[in-house]
Amino acid sequence: MRIIGIDPGLATIGLGVIDADGSNINQVVDWCTIKTLAGLPISERLKIIHEDLSEYIKEYKPEFCVIEKIYFQTNEKTAIDVAQARGVLLQVIASANISILEPTPLQLKSAITGDGKADKRQIQDMLIHILKLEEIPKPDDAADALALAFYGAIHGNEAMKQ
Repeated sequence: MRIIGIDPGLATIGLGVIDADGSNINQVVDWCTIKTLAGLPISERLKIIHEDLSEYIKEYKPEFCVIEKIYFQTNEKTAIDVAQARGVLLQVIASANISILEPTPLQLKSAITGDGKADKRQIQDMLIHILKLEEIPKPDDAADALALAFYGAIHGNEAMKQ
């Protein structure tokens, strides 16, 4: 199964694609980011996200998507902007008829490291080991997206049955 992980954002969206057979990772296919410029109107930034993700989906043809639920404690403006971008991401995925799983950051960290309070470096170190990579994927958003794709390999079958 081809799985896409998406780390949502407005300025930077992480994308990671893997091929997996159950929890066995066959291949890391790609990782990258979609970037939008801060000076652009939000409507233009959302359009860029829509267009770029749509093209990415056409190119890599994922069968399953894992997109992180957003969680913010302090900055409401950032949370609203990211929520709008996440809505566009979900719409593109749903329009492509791709099943979606939405773990929280705690669920993701627990699945990857066994510790729901793990930091980014701990997750990245586990990714190198699990995905048999030679180095940490850059930027961090892309590494997070690969972690989400791996989460989909672990939990995708049960999610698709629901």
